[in-house]
Amino acid sequence: MITKFLVKVGRAGVGKSQYVQRVRAASVDITSDRKLALIMGKLTAEDAIATIQNTRCKPELVAVRIQE
Repeated sequence: MITKFLVKVGRAGVGKSQYVQRVRAASVDITSDRKLALIMGKLTAEDAIATIQNTRCKPELVAVRIQE
């Protein structure tokens, strides 16, 4: 089993959980469908958190166990 990470995003005024779907050079795409969320390594997930963190957005790291 390998541990990978999702970035869960909590936004003010949005009741549904959202996740990082894609990380681009200029932006980060968000989705509410967990199946479409980007599963990434810890360093990439921490970079995504640093990119989208602001006063209205509270990102959090979510560990996911994956079988090889």
